[in-house]
Amino acid sequence: MKLRLNHILPIAFAIILISCYTPYGAQTSGAKTFSVEYFKPQTPLASPIVAQNFTEELRDLIQRQSTLQLIDTKGELRFEGSITDYRVSPVGVSDGETASRNRLTVTVKVKYTNTLEPDLSFERNFTRFADYESSQDLLTVEEQLTGEINEQLTQEIFNASLGNW
Repeated sequence: MKLRLNHILPIAFAIILISCYTPYGAQTSGAKTFSVEYFKPQTPLASPIVAQNFTEELRDLIQRQSTLQLIDTKGELRFEGSITDYRVSPVGVSDGETASRNRLTVTVKVKYTNTLEPDLSFERNFTRFADYESSQDLLTVEEQLTGEINEQLTQEIFNASLGNW
């Protein structure tokens, strides 16, 4: 059976598309590796544990949702930054003008570098929050709240960088 040009072109086009995208839908620009530097806390309320948990969550998410391999430094795709805001503020004022709920807000400054396609690189802030009852002490709910916030932040960062939304 002879292959004709009209059969070869669609196959070649499909191979080119597959080389740029992983099975998970991540646009890797053909990269094989990524690195995530430790996100330092740049605000007094964010502890090193909060920063370490965020960094690990970002590494884990990228590994789960792409075929990229994590390396220590200088990946073809690089993520670095810091936690620039970590604050609690009252929301939902009830009778007697006291807050019935508090809001934990976390802002992360991310520098994403795509060494293969530099025009896809960016530096920007991502912010997410979670509310909790004001009768609760932050220390008792902080791990759960930061887990929820980290999940949202890391997915948004993934979408902005590798999801190419």
